[in-house]
Amino acid sequence: MDKDRETALVRDCQRGDRQALDTLVRHFEKPVYNAAYRMLGNVDEAADVTQTAFMKLFENIGRFDSSYRLFSWIYRIALNEAINQLNRRRQLESLEEASFADRDVLQEDLSAAQLSSRVQAVLMDLNEDHRTVIVLRYFTECSYHQIGEILELPVKTVKSRLFTARQQLKSRLQQHGIFRE
Repeated sequence: MDKDRETALVRDCQRGDRQALDTLVRHFEKPVYNAAYRMLGNVDEAADVTQTAFMKLFENIGRFDSSYRLFSWIYRIALNEAINQLNRRRQLESLEEASFADRDVLQEDLSAAQLSSRVQAVLMDLNEDHRTVIVLRYFTECSYHQIGEILELPVKTVKSRLFTARQQLKSRLQQHGIFRE
């Protein structure tokens, strides 16, 4: 969606136009849900976070600063909601408790569903800051600049955090036989 179309839809939403909101939801729903799912690892919680993010978008659209891109704002809302959800959980299932029948299984031996499930488990083991930059960069395909805008961080910090996150992710994937150099 180009910036002019986005601006017009935001203006319509600010006037209470629910059809404009529906258009924005249809456009952003899937990437917002995917980011929430990658942060939470739970389908139901991701759906709840997505719904809450769009409700907050509509409730607070009057405060939106049009000098920013809307997707940055909605992603920030969704990520904050996902982090809040993580904080509400009493215990996260630790990676050590996950039952892997064969830790030496190579990527090509795994079904797509098994591979996705194992990668998600490893991703969930990263701290929130590292998981967030991985999700934004690789699952929602945001640029460094966009990630910086969403997280309110300098691009240099985004690059540094992403480098560390990739190293940790790679190491953990290797430990579980999912990735080998």
